[in-house]
Amino acid sequence: MANCITKHIPNTLTSGNLVCGCIATTFALGGCYEKALLFIILGAVFDFFDGMSARLLKVSSPIGKELDSLADDVTFGVAPSAMIFSVLYTHDYPEFMLPVSSLIPYLAFVMAAFSALRLAKFNLDERQSSSFIGVPTPANALFWASLIVGCPNLLASSPYMALVIVALVFITSWLLIAEIPLFALKFKQWGWKDNEVKYVFLISSVPLLIIFGVTGIAVVIGWYVILSVISNQYKLS
Repeated sequence: MANCITKHIPNTLTSGNLVCGCIATTFALGGCYEKALLFIILGAVFDFFDGMSARLLKVSSPIGKELDSLADDVTFGVAPSAMIFSVLYTHDYPEFMLPVSSLIPYLAFVMAAFSALRLAKFNLDERQSSSFIGVPTPANALFWASLIVGCPNLLASSPYMALVIVALVFITSWLLIAEIPLFALKFKQWGWKDNEVKYVFLISSVPLLIIFGVTGIAVVIGWYVILSVISNQYKLS
């Protein structure tokens, strides 16, 4: 009886992630960005514990892996894309963009497609057991959600910001599948040696979050990518 219950715990947590993604998408389309961010974060918590519980209980399964990718694409692909769609839908546009202004918001969902592609690639890429190749979908989702919640005035400060948002959509979509090695916050041992980059990142992230508030999440994720690139260059040299 115990085994019958425990084997369903990881998939139940994954389903919780999926439900959070659906709720976040609903709030995003309604312009309730703070609530959308909250449910994306809650989905990330479910996503963290479903994998951990599967490993601890030794009940990993192919079905769980497929369900996890589906849930992740909804919570970390569709939900942030819906937030961007909603921002672009209500945005003012420069005069030269007005003829296509009704179509531009749908470009946000390019990121959802690339998130799905990244998740499929992650499932097959054996190089990503201890680190990442490309930006993880939860990091990308939190970047966008915190940016939209933390900087509404900046994003609406000029009609030309619509071009910046669309450009960022394509840049972040590319980063999801780019062949850029990024460190993972996994510690095999707690000493400074071989963990220098991780400790520098964690220590430097604290003041960034304090200074920038909600927007600090986006700043920290940007810093994470930059620090990974610097670290890789240093190792190569």
